[in-house]
Amino acid sequence: MLYKTSNLWQKCFTKHQICGNIKSTGHNSVDFMFMQRLILEKIAKWKQRKDRKPLVIDGARQIGKTWVMREAGRLYFDDVAEFNFETKQELKTLFALDKEPKKIIERLSLLCGKAILPNKTLIIFDEIQECPNALNSLKYFNEEASEYFVISAGSLLGVYLAQRHSHPVGQVNVLQMFPMTFAEFLQATDETLFAVYSQINLSNGIEKIFHSALMESYQRYLIVGGMPECVKLWAQTKDPMQVENAQKELLLIYERDFAKHNGGVNSGRILMVFRNIVSQLAKENNKFIYSDIGKGARARNFEEAIEWLVTAGMLNRLYRAKKNEMPLNVYKDLSAFKLYLFDTGLLKQMAQIPNEDIILNTNFKFKGALTENFVMQQLRANQMDNAHYFTFDHYETDFLLQNTKGDIIPIEIKSSKNISSASLTAYNEKFKPVTRIKYSGLNYQKDGNLINIPLYLVGKDNF
Repeated sequence: MLYKTSNLWQKCFTKHQICGNIKSTGHNSVDFMFMQRLILEKIAKWKQRKDRKPLVIDGARQIGKTWVMREAGRLYFDDVAEFNFETKQELKTLFALDKEPKKIIERLSLLCGKAILPNKTLIIFDEIQECPNALNSLKYFNEEASEYFVISAGSLLGVYLAQRHSHPVGQVNVLQMFPMTFAEFLQATDETLFAVYSQINLSNGIEKIFHSALMESYQRYLIVGGMPECVKLWAQTKDPMQVENAQKELLLIYERDFAKHNGGVNSGRILMVFRNIVSQLAKENNKFIYSDIGKGARARNFEEAIEWLVTAGMLNRLYRAKKNEMPLNVYKDLSAFKLYLFDTGLLKQMAQIPNEDIILNTNFKFKGALTENFVMQQLRANQMDNAHYFTFDHYETDFLLQNTKGDIIPIEIKSSKNISSASLTAYNEKFKPVTRIKYSGLNYQKDGNLINIPLYLVGKDNF
């Protein structure tokens, strides 16, 4: 799949709405370029589904869920009615009075001062986790009022959805949302280069001048990451200090959340795991080791904390595959895994890597781990959920993926232009794969079944 420049770029204005009252606002090109997310296309497809259910957007805090819901309303719907359960605590009483959707809509219409119309108005429930009755009401909207468009999201909503007593199981559609991918970052910060990127066809190769420019943008992404606030600051100011300060503030917000929304899980252990990620990834073999968290640390003490962080969207987990056979998920080893931070820019900040080490392409100690984290982030955001790692005969492949044809593809990650790989050579000799992939800083190359793909193309279906 190649990313195509969306026709959303043909829009020449922005709007902002609250509770359906839409008004035009001024804008500049940076703001508008920044506000383009690929998940909008998925919401457009959801709207057209005949079996549509209320939609829940799940993902970590501060990744742009509220903006995406509003923008979808502006682009795809006749009108919008937005309700925030955190800022409007009194909304909770409306859902405590009755479970019948038609009566709930009648009261919400009175609150908005206008009609909420079936098949026309988009109803937004933001911070829905603050009102369990509203979350449960999605079941009744699906069963009794499916003609209404309902989208909901909230902070750490994944944790709430994991609690079955508060989740309308089978009654909602769920979309996973992630920080901005490299493609989205490029579209937000360099529209001209993104147009080139979106048309890349590996069979035609990549011109050297474009490869160099894209590698520079890839390095910027390692520094800035995909958090919308940080991307916006970079697009508007090009000031790395402002980006760094925003990253520090985000990390503080997340750490405060651990105590506020831990759902009964020991918040101290959540914090210990979170702060230990850099150390875990810094190891030559970055398989997660419980004892590395602290003296006497055991799985039984920290499993819940890890699960909380993964469910909250803060960590991406990569399991080892016991066998390199399809389907890979059948051979998942639940006892062996690696953990990656959900955003590479935040990981760079946590590891306190100087920008010059990335820009000057030096071989700093954490470079390989940062690159792997980038790859994992792109794979997850592009719905490549069957990724595993694999060990054999004292060798380890960084990733295994199963392609649409059912082939098992071994993947090695190289953070520089040195692409020699003993593990991929040994894998080839033992298992004779159809294709082997190296992601590295080098331009596209193909040698038999070995393909080198530039790092900035991770996440595209190019094998």
